[in-house]
Amino acid sequence: MAAPTTLPSLSSSGTFHRLASDEEQDAKATTENFHAESWKDWPNEAGFEGLEEHRGPIDLKIVGQIPPWAAGSLYRTGPGQNAVDTDNGSTHRVAHWFDGFAHMHKFDIIPSSVPGDGNTTTVRYSSRLQAETFVDDIKRRGWRSGISFGQRADPCVGIFSKFMSLFHPIQANNAVVIERNLPGPWSETSRAAQAGHRTGTGDLFVLTDNSLLHKVDPDTLEPLEFIATSKLHPSLRGPLACAHPQRDPESGDMFNYNLEFGSRPTYRIYRTNASTGNVDILATLTVADLSPAYIHSMFLTKNYVVLCVPSSHFSLSGMKIPFVRNLVDGMAPFDKSKLTQWVVVDRRYGNGVVARFTTPAGFFFHSVNAFEETVVEDQESQAEWVDLTFDYVGYESTAIIQGFYLDVILDREEAARKYWVEGPEGSDLVPYLRRQRFRIPASPSSSGSSAQGLSSLPSAEEVFAIPAPHVGELPTINALYATKPYRFVYSVSSRGLSTMMDCLVKTDVSSRAATIWAPPQSHTPGEAIFVPHPSATDEDDGVLLSVVLDGTAQVSYLVCLDAKTMEEVGRAELEFPIGLGFHGIHAPVSV
Repeated sequence: MAAPTTLPSLSSSGTFHRLASDEEQDAKATTENFHAESWKDWPNEAGFEGLEEHRGPIDLKIVGQIPPWAAGSLYRTGPGQNAVDTDNGSTHRVAHWFDGFAHMHKFDIIPSSVPGDGNTTTVRYSSRLQAETFVDDIKRRGWRSGISFGQRADPCVGIFSKFMSLFHPIQANNAVVIERNLPGPWSETSRAAQAGHRTGTGDLFVLTDNSLLHKVDPDTLEPLEFIATSKLHPSLRGPLACAHPQRDPESGDMFNYNLEFGSRPTYRIYRTNASTGNVDILATLTVADLSPAYIHSMFLTKNYVVLCVPSSHFSLSGMKIPFVRNLVDGMAPFDKSKLTQWVVVDRRYGNGVVARFTTPAGFFFHSVNAFEETVVEDQESQAEWVDLTFDYVGYESTAIIQGFYLDVILDREEAARKYWVEGPEGSDLVPYLRRQRFRIPASPSSSGSSAQGLSSLPSAEEVFAIPAPHVGELPTINALYATKPYRFVYSVSSRGLSTMMDCLVKTDVSSRAATIWAPPQSHTPGEAIFVPHPSATDEDDGVLLSVVLDGTAQVSYLVCLDAKTMEEVGRAELEFPIGLGFHGIHAPVSV
């Protein structure tokens, strides 16, 4: 297919290819679409209002073909209900997308058991609300207890209640990330996979940016219990953690951080051993100029775990949060003079912090991948160094957070226009796929760099920054290439046609080319989850699974795209809408 270069192609439906030379033109066209208020013709209300639980299982209608080698369970999580009628006659309404009440979904992809019918599959859907106890508490109180992401505090709630709700929440509302078979003290008692549709999923957990793990039954989706990270290790007592922990693709060890507030806030970076369930604290950071910040994800290479502290700093060392009862209002105003800080921690040999460096002020939700490459800097001495490469989807400020308030998404009282047209500087709202590179000795040791002053820290090299719509949010890769050099990123992006996302994009980090799958008008795609072909030799040999909302017909479907071509090969259709959610995971059928 010839690469189209005219502007109308960017706003059309279908699959089309763009080159690095089209980046500036397409970014400009996206801004023009926003300013033309093109999003007024792209309804998203069905993804937020009147959503219902369907415990099922429900057999879905298949159009086209979903390959049998993609068999397994696709789990998805995100918000469901966004309003609660309380016992006092008022209605509690969710303000921010990230605070919707947790709703979990499961698509079982089952290959045919009929002899000679090996190219067909059945897809069965079920879902379950995950925050009923939390919702019941709101009904009784008339207000939301605990700390939310962006829900404004009820002015009637006293200060003492605010402090207590931070450190002793009544119930959590985890709805962001799904992990299966997490290592921990529960591993020995994990139940074996049941007969029938086997995926080897003994434990299923839902995570968010707090330090509570929500355990869910992988078959029935029944909420089971909340487990505090302090039960993993007593020092992990801080209220915040990373929603996206990192898993070693070889050992299965998990890596995360815990943030404890106080007069000197403390970051603890830790590993949970996959074999024993034990926790090792790899580094403890109490550094005066390392501010407490909102951090949604982190990085992992073969030998290092890396914490990136963006410029999303909390005010008053985090102690403003109990007063405002949400993370957004607990953040300090964005300050371009506050550099992004990176902390490199040895995860192999116990050397703790081996390097710190900076990049310009900015913000990010999602890391994409990280890897190491050995280089010889001096041919005469043959001294070896290691280039650490970090890819993530970043922003020039924290302004994008305001764009995920439901008033903006649903354009209530012209809120979308006020934000996208009259609001923050346009460049602040553009996601970029950024690559940073930093060089360290091949055999570094703890050098006391954790105590270096910020002004003396070196800076990384930015290799590239690819703008939307050639890249987007909720990035995924072929997980077999985690911690390794790789080529392709899959994400949901916006061409300015919706207040949410309006297309899926495959980005080639080698050539900077992009292949865009643009669904029909008002079809909003979710995160694209890569499922590799079992005999693949190419990185992009597989399929992408994405839940798409048809906002006009008010129904959803699971679409299956060929990851090489970004062409649709099949879909499983529902007769009702599924909430626009966040992340998911594909659990393949065990062999």
